[in-house]
Amino acid sequence: MADGAAGTAGESDYPGERIGLPQAGRGSLASWGSRISALVVDWIICTVVAVLLFGSRVVTGQGWTSWMTLATFFVETSVLCVLAGGSAGQLICRIAVVRLEGRPLDLGRSVLRAAMVCFVLPALVVGTDRRGLHDLAAGTAVVNRR
Repeated sequence: MADGAAGTAGESDYPGERIGLPQAGRGSLASWGSRISALVVDWIICTVVAVLLFGSRVVTGQGWTSWMTLATFFVETSVLCVLAGGSAGQLICRIAVVRLEGRPLDLGRSVLRAAMVCFVLPALVVGTDRRGLHDLAAGTAVVNRR
């Protein structure tokens, strides 16, 4: 697309092209299936950790402990995205969170992104490049590791 007009008739436009990502392979946008799988894996891991730390009341929804799975998810995602380039579920599903500038993800952006995911709605408002409001705010994208 020499003229920069994305999505016009006859052009091959793919998710991620406008932000400079390859169409397939390493560094291309992660599929919805791998992103949702990573989220489910993360939630299961965080539920187990929260139960181990705070007891079974985490899953019964009684009092403040009912928020501990979400709190564990927030901490796990914030820290692991900085240290390993993705949450535990993302690592297992072979996807990563990257900054579009190519620089490493810092703690501030990671915390902002994780907080917005915890509020759910920003992650559900998604554009054509499979980037929710949380990724737009943090300047990130979720890409394939392989």
